[in-house]
Amino acid sequence: MTTNHDFMDYWLSIDSIQNKVKKELENVLQAEYGLSLKEFYVLYHLSLAPDKKLRLQQLQEMIGLSQSALSRLVGNMEAKSCGALEKHVCTDDRRGTYTQLTNLGEQKLQKSLVSFREILRVQLSAIDVEGLTKQLVEKL
Repeated sequence: MTTNHDFMDYWLSIDSIQNKVKKELENVLQAEYGLSLKEFYVLYHLSLAPDKKLRLQQLQEMIGLSQSALSRLVGNMEAKSCGALEKHVCTDDRRGTYTQLTNLGEQKLQKSLVSFREILRVQLSAIDVEGLTKQLVEKL
């Protein structure tokens, strides 16, 4: 009995493309803006939130990091050397803390979004992502 695993070729192609794009994004964001990809995502999610602030637990779910990893990441971004975020204690629940996007963080985000978009445009315009996805679904 043989099992058809043709779908794996398409899945691995999509996974490879995603990894390549993420690596390029990480390299450019770090070199040009001093941001990791996860830090960029933190800035982006905060920029969309009401008052540009979120509880750490909310951010954790959006970013996909453990509580301790996110706390370290946010702590570094709140540090005076970075200044992209500000920490606030929740007035309703003193145990809870918010992190809020600063003006400096907003500026970093807006500048890095230009590079982010350009990298996606260049990387994805050369690939038929829609076709690969369609072929993967057909093989499932």
